[in-house]
Amino acid sequence: MKITILPGDGIGPEVTREAVKVLENVSNLYKIPVETEERLIGGAAIKANGSPLPAETIAACLSSDAVLLGAVGAPEFDHLAPSERPEIGLLKLRKSLGGYANLRPAKAYPAMLGSSPLKPEVFEGTDLLVVRELLGGIYFGEPRGVTPDKTEAFNTLRYSASEIERVARIAFEMAQTRKQKVTSVDKANVLEVSKLWRETVQKISEDYPSVKLEHLFVDACAMHLVTDPRRFDVILTGNLFGDILSDEAAVLTGSLGMLGSATIGGTVDLYEPVHGSAPDIAGKNIANPLGAIACVSMLIRQTLTNTLAADAIDNAIERLMEEGFRTNDIYRNAGDIEVSTEEMGDLVCRYAVDHANFAQAYHAV
Repeated sequence: MKITILPGDGIGPEVTREAVKVLENVSNLYKIPVETEERLIGGAAIKANGSPLPAETIAACLSSDAVLLGAVGAPEFDHLAPSERPEIGLLKLRKSLGGYANLRPAKAYPAMLGSSPLKPEVFEGTDLLVVRELLGGIYFGEPRGVTPDKTEAFNTLRYSASEIERVARIAFEMAQTRKQKVTSVDKANVLEVSKLWRETVQKISEDYPSVKLEHLFVDACAMHLVTDPRRFDVILTGNLFGDILSDEAAVLTGSLGMLGSATIGGTVDLYEPVHGSAPDIAGKNIANPLGAIACVSMLIRQTLTNTLAADAIDNAIERLMEEGFRTNDIYRNAGDIEVSTEEMGDLVCRYAVDHANFAQAYHAV
């Protein structure tokens, strides 16, 4: 299996280094044949080649089984036109890979409940996944524009049944491996597009009889996310609503630095942490690599289809949280043990080995 690594800008190279360390360590443990190669994107690519997404980077990504990205963006390029900035490289990459479903998990770690803006008793036990349609909806609908006198602007919200069907199937397939529930989010009481969305999702649900389907209006979903997040398993929604709800779900965890995401369904799957490039802490060895490492777990589970290896990483993260190891962004209490970016990566590797050895011994009995 070939994985293209795109460290990018800011803290991207630091967190990606630890993610690759974990990927290689766990791949060796579970005898997964993995080959990695590194390419440039964003500001790093502009400095080296004058382009935020060089042709060789696209070629390498398209010939891979998956892409692991660090972060893109740096203030030193803010003077450039939007079409020349580092971020356009990421947008072009996403378009080239063709992924139409974005996966954003949000989970409550028992040891981190105090970091959530919600009361511990409200957030405890939360484990949800937002599946967002990524290539349709109002962000891509035509026509769009501004009138000549600039007194009126307009956008078009448009979805086809086929676009809804394909992302719905991903949501139901994800739910089959989780808690067997899909919550489809729309605004079908006022929007024709949402009526089509609801009808299409209802039809697709018939192919997944083991999965419970519920429909919620987007305002009700936003309310339940902060009052009863445990009720959710897989949240399925369109591009605009998903953009908002996935960020709302992410902030509930207390740290964006711990969250990964995946964009799937296209030619090649793309994995990237939710956090940005954080140039203010770049190079200081204090960035939280757990978001990038969580991406490795998602990659191994989703693209490499090795549940045991992914479980080893997830277990390692949960264990080190329980034992109080924290990078600077999540260091809260006097009893916490502050560790560097590199040390956190080493801990995940060590605990993943422990988990693998324990599992092997257990199954040998």
